[in-house]
Amino acid sequence: MQNLIKRIIGVGAIVLIIVLGFKYCQFKKEDDSDIQYNTNLIQQQILNVGKLVVTEGHFSEVITYKNQQKYLMDMVSFEKKALVVVNANVTVAYDLHKMKYDIDEKNKTITILNIPKEEITINPDIKFYDIEQSQMNQFTGDDYNKINKSVKANLAKKIEASSLKTNAENRLISELSKILIMTNSMGWKLQYNGKTIESETELTQDLKL
Repeated sequence: MQNLIKRIIGVGAIVLIIVLGFKYCQFKKEDDSDIQYNTNLIQQQILNVGKLVVTEGHFSEVITYKNQQKYLMDMVSFEKKALVVVNANVTVAYDLHKMKYDIDEKNKTITILNIPKEEITINPDIKFYDIEQSQMNQFTGDDYNKINKSVKANLAKKIEASSLKTNAENRLISELSKILIMTNSMGWKLQYNGKTIESETELTQDLKL
């Protein structure tokens, strides 16, 4: 009788171990599946954010270009000059396809490793008016190259002094905020430069562009 009881207890213990093992495996499978699902969602969101963010602006300026050639110990000179009107379309772009990041499934953390620098494109439309020149000092290709170089240098200064770059950075942060919102909603963390980003304000302050 005692042997029978021992057998029943032994069989019951084996059955209990099998059931618990099955439940653990099922839980582990569901947990792994959930992690994989979350990771796929995050990767898809980053792909959605990974696009070209472009901010456009328009600048105008008027330049008076002068050049003088002197001869006979500067006793004789020949001048050329022109009024240069410039209208330029400028774009500031962030190519988020180039953004580098790491996904840590175990610690549920996304780390932004690198954010691409802005790409500034200047397309000036240069027109010349009131051109004055002489046979001894005519406009050449070298003059046009100098004017073009000067125009782009002046425009670069205007861009730095304008709100165009700031607007472009705000659009960039707006796009990156989509990743922050998603990570927060899923219980994940977003990190950059070794710091956890918890709000859009921190994102603005901590992203060193």
